[in-house]
Amino acid sequence: MIYEYNIRVLPEVATNEQRLKAYLVREKGLDERTLNATRILKRSIDARQRTVFVNLTVRAYVNEVPRDDEYQHTDYPNVEGRPQVIVVGAGPGGLFAALRLIELGLRPVVVERGKDVRERKKDLAQISRTQAVDPESNYSFGEGGAGAYSDGKLYTRSKKRGNVDKILNVFCQHGASPSILVDAHPHIGTDKLPRVIESMRNTILQCGGEVYFQTRMDALLIEGGEVKGIETHTGQTFLGPVILATGHSARDVYRWLAANGVEIEAKGIAVGVRLEHPAHLIDQIQYHNRNGRGKYLPAAEYSFVTQVEGRGVYSFCMCPGGFIVPAASGPEQIVVNGMSPSNRGSRWSNSGMVVEIRPEDLPQLKMENGEWKMNDEHSQFSILNSPLSMLSFQEHLERLCWQQGNRRQTAPAQRMADFVNRRLSADLPETSYAPGLIASPLHFWLPPFIAGRLAKGFQQFGRNARGFLTNDAVMIAVETRTSAPVRIVRDRDTLQHVRLRGLFPCGEGAGYAGGIVSAGVDGERCAEAAAQYCGVQ
Repeated sequence: MIYEYNIRVLPEVATNEQRLKAYLVREKGLDERTLNATRILKRSIDARQRTVFVNLTVRAYVNEVPRDDEYQHTDYPNVEGRPQVIVVGAGPGGLFAALRLIELGLRPVVVERGKDVRERKKDLAQISRTQAVDPESNYSFGEGGAGAYSDGKLYTRSKKRGNVDKILNVFCQHGASPSILVDAHPHIGTDKLPRVIESMRNTILQCGGEVYFQTRMDALLIEGGEVKGIETHTGQTFLGPVILATGHSARDVYRWLAANGVEIEAKGIAVGVRLEHPAHLIDQIQYHNRNGRGKYLPAAEYSFVTQVEGRGVYSFCMCPGGFIVPAASGPEQIVVNGMSPSNRGSRWSNSGMVVEIRPEDLPQLKMENGEWKMNDEHSQFSILNSPLSMLSFQEHLERLCWQQGNRRQTAPAQRMADFVNRRLSADLPETSYAPGLIASPLHFWLPPFIAGRLAKGFQQFGRNARGFLTNDAVMIAVETRTSAPVRIVRDRDTLQHVRLRGLFPCGEGAGYAGGIVSAGVDGERCAEAAAQYCGVQ
């Protein structure tokens, strides 16, 4: 017999199978002689009270043996000689689109501007060493996309859009730990995700698909209102319907679309900083224990959200036991992001702390003599009616941050309490950010509708979690790549562009996803729409 139970146990029970078996024997009346094995199906931590519990959905095998496979296997047929679909971008949207095309009997041709995941890693290391960013191989561009070297968190709220479990199972099939099927906030880890991505690429190639690296799309081929393929900077032309999964930082693509009359629109983003605390301090706060997480609990997570003057202020992409990395995708930019290895074992924990920005917020803003001022008549962002207004604002902040950082990847930073009290930090704490920090008055040069709301948000979060608002934490600027600054407008039913047949805007870069899993789900949906367009059911 196989039984399933929802139980609430102490961490030392949840992490030890023998103790878990003993609990089931004692509390559920099972016979220890016939209880052969247990398998945890779902796991979440409840740290709301002083005593921390772990909620488990557990399967007990009585006179039975569990099957070896812990995930659902997907069959990928050979698609050599089948009609082809062009997939632009090898991030999660593009990779899952390609794999789903294979399932449906179509041949994907994946075109990626950056390098493969192993070669890309070498360029990322050079950013800290040389302070130079390769505009085609960085934390945004390359195999795996922005998620490959920025944590691999798989939590999503987008469960109504598609099959989230399918995405997680495909990751497991390609080498991810089956624990991602169990945890409430699943996480692969920056150190392990590249091997998984490489395995996904190998599946595409083994089934007859094609993958081209260091091949940037420069133009769509459009005839009579239909996309026929793409042109690339290498001179190669690829013909077929196009799934456009470029990621949120492909600004040259957005500019080409706008210049060539392909309908896009400005969309809201969130902008702010990376906030870094000592990991032990976050453990103490979240687990209500001066000794921190102890032996059986993982590095603590947090999630904060509030409303300040009509806009959301919230934590984003929280990385317990992680690092802050230089995530610029071109020259004269500073952009920061966070990541964690699979063991989440560093001495720091960080998250984005961001403020919601809408396109209508920009016309009232200008910079004059190094200061932000309100202006009702005209603004440097008065291209508000342009779909590129939010992109322009992103770029301006990133360049301003680079100037504050001595025109290198040295990031401007300020202690958290100093920022709230509008004081320059005399010194800065030790940090995980490898290129280094420089003390800077973020409260002064960040736009007032960002700085003011962040300060009030921090005060609220400090009231919610005693000890969170502290000068032991440092704010590192600037976090701007939370999502795409545009939306490539598509039809709700066919997922094709509203004006161009054969073009399927996809994933985070098109404005329809917000992370690895939701981008993967959208990639599968776009593949299904492309198959229907090709007459394949």
